[in-house]
Amino acid sequence: MSERAAPPGKLALVQDLVNTLDVESGADALDTADGRAPFGLTEDTAAFARELRESLRVTLLAHAGHPPHRAVTPLGELLARAPLVVTVDPADGSAALAPVDDGPLLSRIAAAVAEAVAAGTWNRLKACEADDCLWAYYDRSPAGRGRWCSMQVCGARAKMRRYRAKGA
Repeated sequence: MSERAAPPGKLALVQDLVNTLDVESGADALDTADGRAPFGLTEDTAAFARELRESLRVTLLAHAGHPPHRAVTPLGELLARAPLVVTVDPADGSAALAPVDDGPLLSRIAAAVAEAVAAGTWNRLKACEADDCLWAYYDRSPAGRGRWCSMQVCGARAKMRRYRAKGA
């Protein structure tokens, strides 16, 4: 739904996973082989990916100052299971966390989160506050106080609801 630019670094993977579910329609891209393919998932691993997706969504809602949309396994508990290694670039000596053997989705997500934390971009990845959306977006606003994935769609709807409520 978002017309916003992609997030920096590997956060695009996190955003893409969260946005595999259209909350309004209930359509879940992880229900299909084509929807699972970009994440290297099989039908057998899709259930865990859904659990990870909703834990990420709750965290992104928290980044935006919103309560959880439902009870989930805490993201920290899930990421603690991810096999990661420290890599060091021989050319410049820079270090990073990376999945073991380009690992499963969980490891790639954990590495993306670690990279974003180190870069100071993690808290800018948020979930739209609209209950019928909850789409992940990267908040590039100067103050970091973006509330909706799309001002033209979700923001406009919220403002219209508030306006109508005042007149009622």
